Amino acid sequence: MLGTMPARPTLASPALLLMAVATGLCAGGNYFNQPLLESITEALGTTHSAAASTVTIAQVSYALGLMFLVPLGDMLPQRRLAVTLMFAAAAGQAISGFAPNIGVLMAGTAIAGLFSVAAQVLVPFAATLAAPERRGRAVGTVMSGLLVGILLARSIAGILAEFGGWSTVYRVSAGAMVIVAIALWRVLPASTPTAGQQSYGAILRSLATLVRTYPRLRTRGLLGAISYASVSVLFSTMAFLLSAPPHGLGELEIGLVGLAGVAGALAANTAGRLADRGYGPTTTAVGVVVLIASWGALAAGGSSLWWFVVGMLAIDLALNAIHITNQNIIYGLDPDARSRLNSVYMTTYFVGAASGSALGALAWTLAEWTGVCILGALLGGCAAVLWWIDLRLSRREPSPTSRSVSGT
Repeated sequence: MLGTMPARPTLASPALLLMAVATGLCAGGNYFNQPLLESITEALGTTHSAAASTVTIAQVSYALGLMFLVPLGDMLPQRRLAVTLMFAAAAGQAISGFAPNIGVLMAGTAIAGLFSVAAQVLVPFAATLAAPERRGRAVGTVMSGLLVGILLARSIAGILAEFGGWSTVYRVSAGAMVIVAIALWRVLPASTPTAGQQSYGAILRSLATLVRTYPRLRTRGLLGAISYASVSVLFSTMAFLLSAPPHGLGELEIGLVGLAGVAGALAANTAGRLADRGYGPTTTAVGVVVLIASWGALAAGGSSLWWFVVGMLAIDLALNAIHITNQNIIYGLDPDARSRLNSVYMTTYFVGAASGSALGALAWTLAEWTGVCILGALLGGCAAVLWWIDLRLSRREPSPTSRSVSGT
């Protein structure tokens, strides 16, 4: 290999937990606006469509950050990069929290979304700092923080809005991110860039090289995307089902039902531990089976809230089992290109989520909940096919370190 890693510092548990908190703050900040759109419309004297556009702006900005900022993790010292990005994201949250009009809020949302990819710098950094036999656990712990942050963001935004208005959550988040960023700088060890003296252009071009060189990056990326698409079909339509008879739930009640996914997020750590013990293929297989089966429970959830909660818990557990094992595998393909591997994987993953949301809305329009469940199960079947293809590749793929492309 052209890049060589320095002696690995010990990743202490407090530092790992702090990284989990940081990823949760960064990722969750992109979801604050979703339950606040009506309040934003009234407070800023704007239209519903303008307020709703902040959701799209956050998503697009995050996608751009995944593609153009996360690869810098192989080019620059990761501690410095992650902390700098967090400060920039905090600035975006502060701009949003003090926005006098919708234009400034849009600008703040774009800045916060773009630089919130600090979370996706910290995940491969955790994998790098951890000993190889504990890599899955480290990734699982940090990803648990990220997923819990996303799931809690909407609820926390709504609660804080009750006490101080829609802008409160942005101001609190900005302060919290600054404090956590400073703490990260103090507790995380310095690291040496793994990409040598490559230019930024060369770093970006190497993304395509990585995709061509590693078939399992392609299969695991597509597996993650299809799995997330199946779950996004649920999240994009569940409010339609739960707000109508026979459930008839209000916004707060629907939000509380959504918190069932926190249990699935916390299970990410367990998936990481299983991957460390060599059970990654089995964990993926179980995840795919549960993903498909969960749609049976969700179908029954059309008339039973109990079955809906069971199905939602199962589908979150399945997604996290697949996602964490995916990351554990791709980070092992080329240790000197982990940030770039993560950029490719997470961009693919994000495209899957967006596609699933669009398809879910279409399925509901055509056949309501029955169409949604059929679509979700079909996507689960596609995930099973991809898992089978990846399993065959794993049996004949040479050792990753024998063909590292990190220096290309």
